Amino acid sequence: MSAERLSARYAKSLIDLAIEQDKLERVKEDVEYFHQAAQVRDLRLLLKSPIVHTSTKRKIFGKLFTEHFDLLSNAFLDIILRKGRESYLAEIAQAFLEQYREIKKISNVKLTTATSVTAERLEEIKQKIRASGVTFPNVEINTHIDPAILGGFILEFGDKLYDASVAHQLEQLRKGFVKNSYESF
Repeated sequence: MSAERLSARYAKSLIDLAIEQDKLERVKEDVEYFHQAAQVRDLRLLLKSPIVHTSTKRKIFGKLFTEHFDLLSNAFLDIILRKGRESYLAEIAQAFLEQYREIKKISNVKLTTATSVTAERLEEIKQKIRASGVTFPNVEINTHIDPAILGGFILEFGDKLYDASVAHQLEQLRKGFVKNSYESF
């Protein structure tokens, strides 16, 4: 079974249990916390290591998460560890967050700009995205700064990309000039 399918199935199981026990928001907080923690190199290496025994991993997880997580979240982590699927935990967390957004009708939009964006401008962008009707009514924007785009912005959501960056427009002009270099004016 592919890692993507496995992750989606485990995430779906956790979401279903959280909804059934009316703990979806609490479990989502735990999953977000774990997802951020899994970005730390040492934890990633621990999750992927076949050398570290499962009992040791369970002890480490107990120290790191037991006090902070809901009982359901801790039980889920324990099941994953007992089944030897801990190397997929980061992917499971990502799949959970994606399925949560789908359930709650939240669109995740990535906004890349050359400089930082003010809160007012960010709100204007959210309003325009909502008004376009191509996303869910709830919009969550993740901002990234990339000076290489020179100016303008790049929006990414779902499988769509809207590139209004100066770098992209300059590249389009360059291609146009190369294409028409042999035509006379």
